[in-house]
Amino acid sequence: MATIHLKAKLVAAITVLTFVSAPPALSADQPSESPVECVRRTVQRELAADNGETKAIFVDRKETPHGSQTKLIVETCEGMAGMLIAVNGRQLTPQERQAEDARLSGLASNADQLRKKQKTEKEDVDHTTRIMKALPDAFLYEPDGTTAANQQVGKPGDQLIRLKFRPNPKYSPPSHVEQVLTGMQGYLLIDAAQHRIAKIDGTLTKEVGFGWGILGRLNRGGNFLVEQAEVLPGRWEVTHMSLTFTGKELLFKNLNIKSDEVFSDFRSAPSNLNFAQGVELLKRQEAELAENRQRP
Repeated sequence: MATIHLKAKLVAAITVLTFVSAPPALSADQPSESPVECVRRTVQRELAADNGETKAIFVDRKETPHGSQTKLIVETCEGMAGMLIAVNGRQLTPQERQAEDARLSGLASNADQLRKKQKTEKEDVDHTTRIMKALPDAFLYEPDGTTAANQQVGKPGDQLIRLKFRPNPKYSPPSHVEQVLTGMQGYLLIDAAQHRIAKIDGTLTKEVGFGWGILGRLNRGGNFLVEQAEVLPGRWEVTHMSLTFTGKELLFKNLNIKSDEVFSDFRSAPSNLNFAQGVELLKRQEAELAENRQRP
């Protein structure tokens, strides 16, 4: 459980987010915001984003020291459904495909397992909210120029404000969830027109305990990077996430987190899917992909 909570702390700065009407872009005639005001308003926009009836289906490719896995993911009213479609770039064998279909069908028909999955997803959302709310107060911010958005970071055509951040010595984390922020510095890219976080890149500059050192510690040099972009009209999603951390879990177990995850090929999905319907949609999508692969 500690590993699940740790991952939530590190990646929760940005999650799957959807459309929220944007404030007008700042112009030369308008008074510019201070860096912390910009962060505070951006956090408000991120927290106000609501999935509502908007759903998506996309591809998730995750690489770790053990290899890579590619999944089709669809958002449903009962949580995220994911189907494994490739391992280390290799398509699944018929036997592996059958086992994956059976796993998903079993999950869809097992109310207890589905509730556990929903509980884990809710915990991640709760951690997201806590981390997001802490950003304006946990760090000191300094302007560091601007850059242009692109297909993977921000909204193409928009200007991104770059803000360097470092720990605020006056910040006292209210719980172990926010403790990791006390040793982190890096930079944010904020889409000036949309007031959305386009990128956050943070590195631990000192050893940091989580769970007040009882659950474990993270070593200096750990890094996380999350990029977000407008992938569909009015819809923002995470496009890239990279984690590299070492340390100790429960004081004696080595902790080694290293992963690089790319999210792509976003498409709209029906808004009223339950989990079982989402699984059936994934099966149809995979069958179409397999048919396309066989075409000359």
